[in-house]
Amino acid sequence: MKNVEGKIVLITGAAMGMGKMYAERAVAEGALAVVLWDINHTALAETADHLRQTGGATEVHTYLVDVSDRHAIEANAALVLEQVGTPDVLINNAGVVRGNKYFWETDNAADTEFTIRINTLAPMFITRAFLPAMIEGGKEGRLVNVASSAGFVGNPRMAAYAASKWGAIGFSDSVRLELEQAGTDIKVTTVCPYYVKTGMFEGAKSGLMTPLLEPDDVVNEVWKAMRKGTAFVIMPKSVYLNETIKGILPTGLRDLLVGKVFGIHKTMDEFKGRQQD
Repeated sequence: MKNVEGKIVLITGAAMGMGKMYAERAVAEGALAVVLWDINHTALAETADHLRQTGGATEVHTYLVDVSDRHAIEANAALVLEQVGTPDVLINNAGVVRGNKYFWETDNAADTEFTIRINTLAPMFITRAFLPAMIEGGKEGRLVNVASSAGFVGNPRMAAYAASKWGAIGFSDSVRLELEQAGTDIKVTTVCPYYVKTGMFEGAKSGLMTPLLEPDDVVNEVWKAMRKGTAFVIMPKSVYLNETIKGILPTGLRDLLVGKVFGIHKTMDEFKGRQQD
């Protein structure tokens, strides 16, 4: 895919942060329509106004969607298909972070269930809602699922988050293989960055060789990978080292190296996050 000119791009969590930045990229490349899903009514309206002022002929459509609610996802997906059309590019960007507590100190509903609903189930339900139409259309398409490097390694004080992203990675890469096996022209990109400076990870710390990431850098890499149909975006590259270590070292030694030497196991000790999440 050379660019998204003339295409329909749907982005979840689109009102702020990297979701807004993806929308700006789509508008800049001349997308036919940009579909914004978010639960924050005020920010959604502001972002839509901004895009309409700078977006030329690109149509901007907004949908107030609680992606933790499967019924809301299905109802709004049906509206998008009827009112706008089938997305050519679907970016599952919405996500939440819960941290700074041990798992036995967390709340089942407000922390664990909430995290899994948004980070794991929502991308699955949203993909299920749009993929049949994308496949039936027979066109080149892209599916981007934003996971996390936390989906590769356990880490104290973020058990539910890590679990949600492990699930997201497994789902995303399995669908990639299914789409290839089925002979479609839809490519899947699974995005696995370290902590990004968007406010969601406010208070989280960097580790050795794992700096906090700038949103612009992540968006640049994801957008390039999406267009190429690259299977994974993993940032920084040092995350690959952990995967190598997992296959070589015994668990105790790996824990020592990752936790003590690289300092990863203390990165969520002072996590605050966004208050409204």
